[in-house]
Amino acid sequence: MSRPMKWRTVCSLPDATKFGPLDGAFLEEPIVMGIDEYETVRLIDYEGMTQLECSEQLGVSRSTVQGIYDSARRKLARTLVEARPLLIEGGEYRLADHRGRGRCCGRGCRQRQRQGEQSL
Repeated sequence: MSRPMKWRTVCSLPDATKFGPLDGAFLEEPIVMGIDEYETVRLIDYEGMTQLECSEQLGVSRSTVQGIYDSARRKLARTLVEARPLLIEGGEYRLADHRGRGRCCGRGCRQRQRQGEQSL
C-alpha cells in the first residue's frame, strides 16, 4: 500500500498563469508548472526563504521541497532556453486558510503583504 498523499499548503494562487515569448511564437507545446512548484520558487527565490523555512510553510519535508524546487527550476530553464510558453496550473496543493483578522500562513504570506500595501 502506498503512502497517503501530503498536500502542500499554498498561500494564494498566482496573479498570472500564462507566460511566453513576446514574439508570439506559441507553436511549441507549453511547459506546465504546478501551483506547488510556483509557490516553492516564490518562497525560496522571491521571498528569500531557506528550503527548511519553505518546507515548514508548505507543510512537507525539506527533501520534498528540494525535489519540487529542482523540478520547477528545470521547467523554468526549459521555458527560457527553448522559448516555450509556461502555464502554471494543477499540482498537489491546498490553499491556506486566511479566515479571521490577522490570520496568515507565515513570513511569505501574500495576503498579509497585500493588506500592508492597501493600508499605505
